[in-house]
Amino acid sequence: MGFPRNLPGLTCVLLPDGSDLASERPVAEGRAMDLTGLLDRCRRGDDLAWEALVRRFQGRVYGLALFYMGNAEEARDLAQEVFIRIYRRLDACTNDETFVPWMIQVARNAAIDRLRRMKTRPSTVSVPVDEMGDLTSPYPGPDEEWRLRRRRALIHRAIARLNHINREIVILKEIQGLSLGSIASLLGIPLGTIKSRSHRARIELAREVIVLSKEDGPRTGAEIER
Repeated sequence: MGFPRNLPGLTCVLLPDGSDLASERPVAEGRAMDLTGLLDRCRRGDDLAWEALVRRFQGRVYGLALFYMGNAEEARDLAQEVFIRIYRRLDACTNDETFVPWMIQVARNAAIDRLRRMKTRPSTVSVPVDEMGDLTSPYPGPDEEWRLRRRRALIHRAIARLNHINREIVILKEIQGLSLGSIASLLGIPLGTIKSRSHRARIELAREVIVLSKEDGPRTGAEIER
């Protein structure tokens, strides 16, 4: 598959202020299309389809990159590298149903390669709160939105207090949505071990949430904003 001159779509991932330079038309088109159709168009060199694919998964890739790198600038650089790898290797993903686990594996391998080059270990920083899935209605009122933001911030802090393997399992399962089988394959750990560790990780996370909730006590919306 040919490599696009400007690798369409990466600018909308990497601009620090969250803005992008792409038009809205291809985004709406890509979101409306099923993943198989989108991947097929990407493999045939459709730049607009590639841009739509990047937009669809940029948050997940960036969130995972931030988990491993612990630094926003490094995470943005890594996200760019991940999407370049995905573009160049897209033909290697022959089963569209496994695209998401394959994409996450590409991202994780790229992070490990970069960390090895940096001769460091993954930071304790977890995925940003904005990358977590919604916990309530998609159309919350002001009070519900405040409670949602507080809950997400609390979970974010609790995840950051887990040990590395438990954090990684929680990120991959609860946030990235991978099955335990996919996580076992990705981490090279027996499925039975992953199941037991996932169970322990959820218990540990619940305990940390309770501890942090007691430490925080009642807080106002203004305090959460700070």
